[in-house]
Amino acid sequence: MIRRETLLSLEAYARERGAFRTRVMEHKKRRTVRLGEHLTLLFEDELTIRYQVQEMLRIERIFEEDGIQHELDAYNPLVPDGSNWKATMLIEYPDAEERKRMLARLKGVERQVWVQVQGCERVHAIADEDLERENDEKTSSVHFLRFELTDRMRERLRAGAGVTVGVDHPEYRASAELAPEVRSALAADLA
Repeated sequence: MIRRETLLSLEAYARERGAFRTRVMEHKKRRTVRLGEHLTLLFEDELTIRYQVQEMLRIERIFEEDGIQHELDAYNPLVPDGSNWKATMLIEYPDAEERKRMLARLKGVERQVWVQVQGCERVHAIADEDLERENDEKTSSVHFLRFELTDRMRERLRAGAGVTVGVDHPEYRASAELAPEVRSALAADLA
């Protein structure tokens, strides 16, 4: 969890932003999983969420305590707590018309994303706990997912088990074996 006293002031962040951003972008490379051409999962952690909070404070020019606390309250739930992985899921179609058409066809996709630790059962995502991101016409292009892992899964990960991530929606199916550096980064998030 990110605490108020650990955040940089707007002035300090302005001075350090370039180096901090470079560090975070490099860090995100080991936490990003592409599922097919149009779906990306960014597995969040304290550093990625800290960056998001600092950027929101900068963009919105928030410096008052209530505003800062509001951002922390909004983003802290996206930091994994040692028994889970949390991910931002992006559905990406560059063409606006295709995106509109596919978001209508992909309703419910956020509940069809899964992770599977080698030798264990699949764990389906718990999606959008903060607010509903789907309506009668379409799903959103951004969703927030949580994957709860059992003790056995965490033990297997510590022992080096592989991980597969996938999506099984009638309109979109894809899976990917995590690269060793991604698997290691995600395993380090677990208690």
